Amino acid sequence: MREYNENKETCGTICLKYLLFIFNFFFWLAGGAVMAVGIWTLIEKSDYISLLQSNTYMATAYILVVAGVVVMITGILGCCATFREQRNLLRVYFILLLCIFLLEIIAGILAYIYYQQLSMELKQNLKDTMTQKYRKPGEEGVTNAVDKLQQEFKCCGSHNASDWSDSDWIKSPEASMRKFPDSCCKTPTDLCGRRDHPSNIYKEGGCITKLENFIQEHLKIIGAVGIGIACVQIFGMIFTCCLYRSLKSEPY
Repeated sequence: MREYNENKETCGTICLKYLLFIFNFFFWLAGGAVMAVGIWTLIEKSDYISLLQSNTYMATAYILVVAGVVVMITGILGCCATFREQRNLLRVYFILLLCIFLLEIIAGILAYIYYQQLSMELKQNLKDTMTQKYRKPGEEGVTNAVDKLQQEFKCCGSHNASDWSDSDWIKSPEASMRKFPDSCCKTPTDLCGRRDHPSNIYKEGGCITKLENFIQEHLKIIGAVGIGIACVQIFGMIFTCCLYRSLKSEPY
């Protein structure tokens, strides 16, 4: 009877080991995906970060990158801990899982909070950022972001094209009598911003709504990835606890 119980316990431990190994494999892949989303945000979408007053959008991306790196390292550690059956390694693995879980929950919560605040921030600051910092020395990041924004989303100004009448640069001699930046033109050419006509300038609407929708969609991706991976980790922590209990204590 005792031998039967030992064999049953061994079979249970083996099943847990393979379950945890499979989990770690997919967890490692998920870590790569999390890191990729964070890097994608910082590289591909970084142009628009300079148009935002808050650093929350960038912070969520950095959290995902850090979490992704730690996840990939943790996945390898988890495989080692599983096959070596070392309780010390399992403890470290569980603590790392918990830390990653908290990081991803924080990233998801930050994305959700900023999602709610984004509209008000853009309404309060986007026009001032565009009209006061465009083409100013030391504000090349803002200038490039504004030009890319207006061309990519086919818009002009924050609320509409007339916003540029308040621009410090448009009022200066450096504008060369332009009424709008050349990036407002449907077919951008040098000095095309002088001609104020709907056939030449995007006058259908401003950029604020389009930028808001763009960032909100991306915040949804960040939040979903963070919360989704965090939920999956719960299973990993459960498997780890079960395997930890099934193993006999080893000498330190």
